[in-house]
Amino acid sequence: MDYSLQSLTTVADCNVLLSMAAKEKADLNFRKLSAERTTARFSETATSLAADLQGVMIEISATETIISVLPDGPSKEDAIEKKTRLEYRKFTLETRIASYGITALLEKEMDLGRILREIDEADVFTAAVETRIGELSAVVVTD
Repeated sequence: MDYSLQSLTTVADCNVLLSMAAKEKADLNFRKLSAERTTARFSETATSLAADLQGVMIEISATETIISVLPDGPSKEDAIEKKTRLEYRKFTLETRIASYGITALLEKEMDLGRILREIDEADVFTAAVETRIGELSAVVVTD
């Protein structure tokens, strides 16, 4: 981005902007660290939840097969209760996947990418202000 740095007439003004940019970059680096950790945690969680859900689905299928061949009685009732518990587990896993699954992971990765671009822009801004300081210092030296 082109900044209106020609409006800066003193090195002191430039130093104020450099201080502001340094603080902003420090804040962005903290956000970056936090986003990296969150992204890593979401990645692990998404993988784990998907595996757990697949296991529960297989167990539900097996339990349904067992229920279909059992005669009425206590064993069949136990299998039906087990299936109900498994269906609840499936529901809770699906709910967690909505919050911590692949979609949430991609959102966190997008956040991290945005922070990285902001850090790059802070570096560009700092370099532009430092260039302006050089220009102002050259004017003072030649006067």
